Amino acid sequence: MNIQLSLQHSHPWDVTPAEARAIQNDLRPHVVRKNGLDSVEHVAGIDVGFEEAGTVTSAAVVILSFPSLELEERVIARRPTRFPYVPGLLSFREVPTVLDALTQLNVRPDLLLCDGQGIAHPRRFGIASHIGVLTDWPSIGVAKSLLTGFHTEVPEARGAWVPIKQRDETIGAVLRTRVKVKPVYISIGHKISLDSAISYVMRCTTRYRLPETTRLADRLASRKDGTSRAG
Repeated sequence: MNIQLSLQHSHPWDVTPAEARAIQNDLRPHVVRKNGLDSVEHVAGIDVGFEEAGTVTSAAVVILSFPSLELEERVIARRPTRFPYVPGLLSFREVPTVLDALTQLNVRPDLLLCDGQGIAHPRRFGIASHIGVLTDWPSIGVAKSLLTGFHTEVPEARGAWVPIKQRDETIGAVLRTRVKVKPVYISIGHKISLDSAISYVMRCTTRYRLPETTRLADRLASRKDGTSRAG
């Protein structure tokens, strides 16, 4: 039986880039930057890919048990791509399909790890924050590159991190998940502190650069798992 997805906020998706920025600014105050977690038994990885020369958006969600990280469920949703590629507004291109995927789940996740930014974003409202605020589920942004802000060099040790700063504000962390491997960029999505976000990402990371959540979701979204592209 599918979970019931009850959105806490709603807004139109067929909007201009200027209207999308205004929606981000309107929703940003709803981001909770402290822990709102109960016990975590299931973590979700969310990633989005594009098919048919970008005309089709595919959103993948995987559910892993925690802390054992055993795969329990995976779903994928597709819909036509409606919003153009605009840096800083990727959630308007991707989140509608992610919400479709979340409605297919049978297991409700306690924590979302999203491929992308949380508050480490020009308007402090990346995709992890957008999904988190709409669903009111705790979420973390786990990005492969820096979108905004600056940081110092990250020590080589596994688990080492340095803050991402913008002016005097800490907006995320550059985290070394493996020795001498490129770091990942962690930020609060919703209902979690930065320290807790770093801790959960490390506890979800095994022998790869990415945590198992986003690594497996990426494989599903980009069809690297050997499954058919049909459907």
